Amino acid sequence: MEHFVVSARKYRPQTFKDVVGQQAITNTLLNAIENNHLAQALLFTGPRGVGKTTCARILAKMINSDGKETNEEDFAFNIFELDAASNNSVDDIRSLTDQVRIPPQVGKYKVYIIDEVHMLSQAAFNAFLKTLEEPPKHCIFILATTEKHKIIPTILSRCQIFDFKRITVKDAKDYLKYIAEEQGITAEDDALHIIAQKADGAMRDALSIFDRVVSFSGKNLTRQAVTENLNVLDYETYFTSTDLILENKIPELLIQFNNTLSKGFDGHHYIAGLASHFRDLLVSKNQETIELLEVGDQTKTKYLEQSKKASQEFLMQGINLANDCDLKYKTSKNQRLLVELCLMQLASITFDGEKKKW
Repeated sequence: MEHFVVSARKYRPQTFKDVVGQQAITNTLLNAIENNHLAQALLFTGPRGVGKTTCARILAKMINSDGKETNEEDFAFNIFELDAASNNSVDDIRSLTDQVRIPPQVGKYKVYIIDEVHMLSQAAFNAFLKTLEEPPKHCIFILATTEKHKIIPTILSRCQIFDFKRITVKDAKDYLKYIAEEQGITAEDDALHIIAQKADGAMRDALSIFDRVVSFSGKNLTRQAVTENLNVLDYETYFTSTDLILENKIPELLIQFNNTLSKGFDGHHYIAGLASHFRDLLVSKNQETIELLEVGDQTKTKYLEQSKKASQEFLMQGINLANDCDLKYKTSKNQRLLVELCLMQLASITFDGEKKKW
């Protein structure tokens, strides 16, 4: 059996051009290298899976490169990676500061990448201060962390800080599309969109989910396969719910909600999703706000069609009711009844007959 390499490792960027969604940072670092203007202590901070360690490795490789070496040359002798989660004592930092004094055997710089730097103990931070402030000229420190607020201010003031942002749904989807093509997988636009949304701004998570769904559905990635595997409520559920609400069909609406619960979904998940659906319908009503709609092209057409059926007043009231139900859900003793009551109220907003009083 051939050894399987997960996509997050197989497609880990090798150059700054390949890094997804961090153009501002990669351009700054490239310019700093070209103009010989790179600080000796850098701090990469941001959420998980957005490219901090990847950028640190690319940078470490680039600053030792003079254009004459082969592509296989990775300067492993010059790049030292320390995981601060498991090497967080004063002794670990002392042994590192002892190594720092020795100049590199090959290339110009020794690069120390310290991952999860916020895990260092207070004493380790203090032992590191002097070296970080005045490192030898052949040495560069790249610190990476997801929790900048846990790092002491005296360390922060000695570093040039780069804030990595969450990767947008569009960027994640485009990259997944490229990987699907590389692997010969036919993927629906909406399927990739759901994966990108579920990843919540982390490219590594998006690739892990992609691998999982491909294992489940093979070479043909459909929206249905993705929603089944990830156990997410499909857009279709909310389009149907909204149609039933607009047509005041309370019995059918309650049956649909019951079917949703029987598939193992949570009532809280459902009502929060319905509020988001109303919000998406509201932004679809205006040409200027339509770009706030983060969905695939096919689904966007459905949103535009349904937004014509619902008035702005209905949507505002609907968001208000669904949001109110969302807030009360956790404290409610009878959560199912709370959601059902909310659905009945929603279906009664446009009721033409005698107004129902709740």
